[in-house]
Amino acid sequence: MDATPPTPTSRGTSPQRFGRALLGLLQGHIALFAEEFKEQQNHTLNLLVLTCLSLFFGLLLLIGLSAALLIAFWESHRLLVISGLCAFYALGLLSALITLLQRVRNAPAPFSASLEELARDREQLLP
Repeated sequence: MDATPPTPTSRGTSPQRFGRALLGLLQGHIALFAEEFKEQQNHTLNLLVLTCLSLFFGLLLLIGLSAALLIAFWESHRLLVISGLCAFYALGLLSALITLLQRVRNAPAPFSASLEELARDREQLLP
């Protein structure tokens, strides 16, 4: 009668191996998500800075050109120039809003690589 317990294999029992595999998958997904989040954050910050600078300089140019037109036509066609500038600004606003709405609606999903990786793992783990 041998009283020694059976020795576990070097890899461990099946639940332990499954737990280690699950933790490995989870660690990979978290690392991928963190990297994508960092890239998304940098990209968004760069876009925000460039947008603010473009807006600032564009507004300065617009104010300067509007003032020049008003000064040039102040005596003869003041109301016509003001009406024309307002119509031009309204068209610019509408085109910018339409473009913005289209880009927001057609934007790719954030973290798409993480979602694809999770879908592949789900397909491999679940028959």
